[in-house]
Amino acid sequence: MKKGKLYVIEGLDGSGKATQAQALYEKLRERGILVRKVSFPNYASDSSAPVRMYLRGDFGRDPSSVNAYAASSFYAIDRYAGFKSDWGTFYENGGVIIADRYTTSNAIHQCAKLPRDQWDIFLQWLFHYEYDLLGIPAPDAVIYLLVDPEVSQKLMTGRYEGDESKKDIHEQNLEYQKKSAAAAAYCAGHLGWHTVRCAAGGRLRSVEEIGKEISDILAGIDPYAAD
Repeated sequence: MKKGKLYVIEGLDGSGKATQAQALYEKLRERGILVRKVSFPNYASDSSAPVRMYLRGDFGRDPSSVNAYAASSFYAIDRYAGFKSDWGTFYENGGVIIADRYTTSNAIHQCAKLPRDQWDIFLQWLFHYEYDLLGIPAPDAVIYLLVDPEVSQKLMTGRYEGDESKKDIHEQNLEYQKKSAAAAAYCAGHLGWHTVRCAAGGRLRSVEEIGKEISDILAGIDPYAAD
């Protein structure tokens, strides 16, 4: 059978990825499309154990305590396990996958640890590693939700009801978030991601406005998959 489609919702921490992935999933399901939603890391799975150790600071409180290649491997193992044990057969049989984060998150957050002149080399390694060597599918489209790091920090603080201790080592580090934002802008421009600006005129756009733009983007890629 024809393989399915993989659409990734990407962005900085607190940018609304989970909300938009869920909204898109519900919209496609209501239209009778065979669709599943997945999220990475999969904290409910044993495969995410190295990721959980990393994010809570077991290997160091600074994100750069674990180099870009090692940290990427933690996340790649989790994705490989999910593909092999959970959603891979559905995808191979023609199903549509909506992913809240994917390999593209490694591109953003691990490039942030590297000098800019090493980004292209790292990205080549990353995509070859996950898509060619591990054999998980490459996305058909990546939607990048653009939110300024300062705004994402405020959104995360609200999510955790002001308890800063609940943030992981990425979320706590504003300087790291700024570096990740710069890396994301580079990746979006050079890798053909579709950027959706989540703020306009000094205010956050509504969930519905952002969702409509995402649907319009996907309609231009595959009219069957979106309104």
